Amino acid sequence: MEQRDVLVVLFDGVQSLDVTGPLEVFTQAALRTPGAYPVRTASLDGAPVRTGSGLAVTPDLALPDAGPPHTLLVPGGRGTRDPDPRLIDWLRLHAPRARRKVSVCTGAFLLAAAGLLDGRRATTHWTRCAELAADFPAVRVDPEPIYVRDGDVATSAGVTAGIDLALALVEEDLGRDLALAVARHLVVFLRRPGNQTQFSAQLAAQTADRRPLRDVQQWIAENPAADLSVETLAGRAGLSPRHFARAFRDEVGMTPGRYVDRVRLEAARRLLEDTADGVEGISRRCGYGTPEAMRRAFLRTLGAAPAEYRRRFRPAAPPPFS
Repeated sequence: MEQRDVLVVLFDGVQSLDVTGPLEVFTQAALRTPGAYPVRTASLDGAPVRTGSGLAVTPDLALPDAGPPHTLLVPGGRGTRDPDPRLIDWLRLHAPRARRKVSVCTGAFLLAAAGLLDGRRATTHWTRCAELAADFPAVRVDPEPIYVRDGDVATSAGVTAGIDLALALVEEDLGRDLALAVARHLVVFLRRPGNQTQFSAQLAAQTADRRPLRDVQQWIAENPAADLSVETLAGRAGLSPRHFARAFRDEVGMTPGRYVDRVRLEAARRLLEDTADGVEGISRRCGYGTPEAMRRAFLRTLGAAPAEYRRRFRPAAPPPFS
């Protein structure tokens, strides 16, 4: 069996969950497949670090004493805003020797500063994506997915997305059944694909300033199967279609059509995950009209047909109490 040793980089101001979330995933996998993931933590000098929440963490060794790992994991946190130049130098020199480079949350800034994301597609916490793109124009920043794989580099969004990415790596290495066992032990679902958006349709968009437009947003969310044409929505807002479309785009940050598409997709996803309803009924309830229209929307946005999405991401029924 191949050993895939994991080296977790520590520094002052690191986000504790960025460290412990993936670490728990790999450790639990190793308990079920002994030797699969030897995990070590390392700081620049081997000295203890203090996380952003004040927790003191003692590393296993100093980074200069660590050989090239199979998987190098770089967490995020406040400490990424003004990193020690020696850490960036170490990453630039040694990270390319790792088989896999993984960042959690704003750890992407450290990989980018070391030149490891140049020319690659990457993500980070949604609140910092614009900053990452501005600071490192050679990086193709995608603000929506919870994680992104580009060759031997994987980047993930905020905090819990690091757990999703670690589970995806375990599934790739050791199979779905073992990854599912780890997910159940940690009381998380092995259900979020990497291209699932970081936030809901309502959070992805801005809330309109004017009350009539806010009311329309709420009505869309509550009535995805209704006639949600611009003309109908404009009538509810008491505006002309042209004025409504312009005002909605200016205040919400996207066109009415795109907002409706996101709300309908999110509603369909939730029904697939949380109910046993058939695809045909869900397509009608969410405003698609036909299963084929819903299928096209899922393939275009999530890369999986509705039936496949349900098979992969609907949580299994919990076992009965003994």
